[in-house]
Amino acid sequence: MGWWLVDADTLVRSRFVISPYAETFASLGLLHSGTGTHPGETAWLRAHLPGYRALLAADPLTAALVRAGLGKGWIADFLTPTPYEGETFEESLARVRAVGPEEARAHLRLSLGGPLPADLDRDDLAERAAAVLSYVWEETVRPDWDRRRRVLEADVVARLAQVSRGGWVAVLDSLRPGRTRWLGENRLQVNLQEYPPREITPGAELLFVPVTRKAGWVSWEGRERYAIVYPCTGVLAEDHDRRAVPAGLGALVGTSRAGLLVLLGTPLSTTQLVALTGQALGSVGRHLRVLLDAGMVERRRTGKSVLYVRTAAGDVLVEACGAGTA
Repeated sequence: MGWWLVDADTLVRSRFVISPYAETFASLGLLHSGTGTHPGETAWLRAHLPGYRALLAADPLTAALVRAGLGKGWIADFLTPTPYEGETFEESLARVRAVGPEEARAHLRLSLGGPLPADLDRDDLAERAAAVLSYVWEETVRPDWDRRRRVLEADVVARLAQVSRGGWVAVLDSLRPGRTRWLGENRLQVNLQEYPPREITPGAELLFVPVTRKAGWVSWEGRERYAIVYPCTGVLAEDHDRRAVPAGLGALVGTSRAGLLVLLGTPLSTTQLVALTGQALGSVGRHLRVLLDAGMVERRRTGKSVLYVRTAAGDVLVEACGAGTA
């Protein structure tokens, strides 16, 4: 297994970052696999896989580059630049384009675990990679980026709440179950690869980056910046999470209000709640005010968004009425 040596100060200063580039690269991986893990991914693939496959069919060199870059267990490092907070997709992509030809070839040899195929021994690999990533962003991610960002922000709020309740160990163990794990003695397991341990220099940046695909990876930039990309807890489903509202809960607080309370097991914005429930914005706002005053939900801010989530009291009420927190 691969692990990093992380001192306590670095862990305390670590932070969550949302990256449109990471989300785009995760989407490229989903297109490459061609198989969804839940209905939302399956629907997304149904809409976008034909166009992506047509693009690669018309450009066999780029198709070979994608296969090599995603590798057999290790991703070519130049395809996964470590994010910066607030960095746009275009700024991240510019860093991919700037990678030199020899460096790109070396990274591909590592991801392949062997020699580079003759047709990829060329100098335009970074530009070709940037082109296909730009296609994935413009055609499949950017049109839906606002919704994706809200799902990712909700995950960050939930993780930060988990830190405040149970400390970093619980969060690290849950990022990628079976892959990330706090081993004790400042050791953080980051994957199952048999690579030598890396000591994170005191004062280095440690970032946690959610993506909507059920996959992840690690990256680093020199000895100054490290990132763990992990699958967020929410999913991009067509109908999201329209859970049944138990009759008892509906009778107690009202059916519409109960529906919001059931959904708020995951942090959501008012916009998301309007979309999920079909209720008017004003109605959602009034119901949230009642739930806030009753101590059943609380507000949290992430960036420019305000998200709502059930409190411990709200959890008890929902569970007592049989709705659960699935």
